[in-house]
Amino acid sequence: MTKYNYKISESSKGLDVLYLLDFVVCKSSGNYLRTHFKNTHETAMAVKGMRLTKALAYLADVTDKKQCIPFRRFNGGVGRCAQAKQHGTTQGRWPVKSVDFIRTLLLNAKANGEGLNTDALVIKHIQVNQAPKHRRRTYRAHGRINPYMSTPCHIEIVCEEPSMPVPKASSSNAMSVVA
Repeated sequence: MTKYNYKISESSKGLDVLYLLDFVVCKSSGNYLRTHFKNTHETAMAVKGMRLTKALAYLADVTDKKQCIPFRRFNGGVGRCAQAKQHGTTQGRWPVKSVDFIRTLLLNAKANGEGLNTDALVIKHIQVNQAPKHRRRTYRAHGRINPYMSTPCHIEIVCEEPSMPVPKASSSNAMSVVA
C-alpha cells in the first residue's frame, strides 16, 4: 500500500462521515512509470477538478487529436496550436503516452470506488512527482560517450464524491451587517 500526499479534511466531510473515510474517496497510484514527467504533469493539471466521466471523454479526445493538452508550466519549446485557445493559452500538445497512463489510473480509481456513485466522482487530487532517472549511454564521434537519460514519474490520484450543497438561508433569517 502506498502513502498518498492527500489528507481528507474533517471540516469538509462532517463528523458522521469520518468513520467511512475509506469509502468516501477512491484512490489510485502508479510508481516508476516510463513516461515523460513534464508531459504527464501538464496532462494531470488539465484534468484536475473535472468529473471522472468528463475527464475520460476529454482524454479520449486528446488521443484522437480533437482537443489538446495546454502546456502552461513546462512550455519551453512547445509549439502553438489553435486548439489551445479553448484553454486560454497558445501552446499545446497531444502527449498520447501520458494520456494512456492517466486514463488507466482513472479507470483503476473508478474500479476502486465500489460503493460510490461513479458518475458523480470528481478528481480532487492528482499529483505527479519525478522518479529516479534511468541512465543509458549514447556513443558519439571521436570516442566520446554522453548520457541518454529518461525521466519517469510517480502519479497519485484521489477521486471524491462531491458533498451535498448547503441550502441558502432565507432572507428573513439572514444576518444584516450594521456599519
